[in-house]
Amino acid sequence: MQSSDELISEKVKFAELPLAVYREIAAHLRQVEGVEVDLQCQSSQQFDYSQSQVESLRLTYAPNLSLANRKQVEKILAYYQNRYCT
Repeated sequence: MQSSDELISEKVKFAELPLAVYREIAAHLRQVEGVEVDLQCQSSQQFDYSQSQVESLRLTYAPNLSLANRKQVEKILAYYQNRYCT
């Protein structure tokens, strides 16, 4: 990948998804060439069973990521949003 000042970073958050689903989403997104994914740990100081252990995903990619790969990322995120966040 390129240097960090040239990369685009996005935060993707889904309400109340369990850790396993966040990991599944990350695994699918990592299959898209040029996309890196990190799980961001929950930052809340209060424990709550309804909260996920993961607060969000951080996607990192180059500004010149192909249109096809951008669309693939959008399709993956839309699938999980439709499945788990309705």
